[in-house]
Amino acid sequence: MTVDAREDRPRVGRLSGPRGPRPSRGARVFQAVNAVILTGVVVLTLYPFVNILADSFSAEHYIRAGKVNLWPRGFNLTTYGHVMSDSMFWTNYRNTVIYTVTATLVSMVLTTCYAYVLSKKHLRGRGALIGIAVFTMFFNGGLIPNYVLVNGLHLRNTLWAIVLPNAISVFNLLVMKAFFEGMPEELEEAAAVDGLDTYRTLLRIVLPLSKAVIATMILFYAVAFWNSWFSGFLYMDRADLFPVTVYLRNLIAGATTGANETASSDSALQIGANIQAVTIVLTVLPIMLVYPFIQRYFVSGVTLGAVKG
Repeated sequence: MTVDAREDRPRVGRLSGPRGPRPSRGARVFQAVNAVILTGVVVLTLYPFVNILADSFSAEHYIRAGKVNLWPRGFNLTTYGHVMSDSMFWTNYRNTVIYTVTATLVSMVLTTCYAYVLSKKHLRGRGALIGIAVFTMFFNGGLIPNYVLVNGLHLRNTLWAIVLPNAISVFNLLVMKAFFEGMPEELEEAAAVDGLDTYRTLLRIVLPLSKAVIATMILFYAVAFWNSWFSGFLYMDRADLFPVTVYLRNLIAGATTGANETASSDSALQIGANIQAVTIVLTVLPIMLVYPFIQRYFVSGVTLGAVKG
């Protein structure tokens, strides 16, 4: 009696991976509607930027006729050439980079130290320190007292007139405080057992674990200082100390547009037509280039720091 070897061979069926429950019809409808709404929001958000970019490269008569939509018409670089050929533009641009980097660095050091201190619930006077910080969110000394203070400290026409008055954002401070409060206390206790003092614990334990919130705060501060123009306009008297936002503000207002007497009338009309679009593009471009590298930390940094009050 012979036994077919195929009968003893285990049957190997076609294995299929685990499948979850199939979404219900209501869930599929919700996903479709959600996708349509979010796509519409993205289109509405991008449209103004694309339109401004198209305006910056379009000819004057198309702009004045309102015929520029999402694509440049009568492509030209007259206004870009006028702005970028001015040496003062590059001087003010360099000033903005220096102001932004220095102010962001100072703000991050002060905000991080202050937030780390406030996150310690056993600290004496902690409630008073938090109250002082929150009080400044709603009340300030006013424009004239601030100007008198900066002038009295001999900070006018210096880098510190822009850096120090806005060194700490209370909103950023509270977000970082909440983030530090959410970290396990056992980490710092273990560091203390290993012989680390407070400063080395902050530098070696806390900060390496806080990359998300630190990147988010850097983005907040850098964007705020980059876009700021009023501090430079108020505290700087010399054009070579202005940030680029003040230069562009003066350009839009016509302070420098008519300074070039050799410009032809056609060139002057072209500059007047799309100067605003060009200045917006030149101001926003650096932030748009930096943002993609920090964006992945943005959501996690804000949400992790906003869980606790």
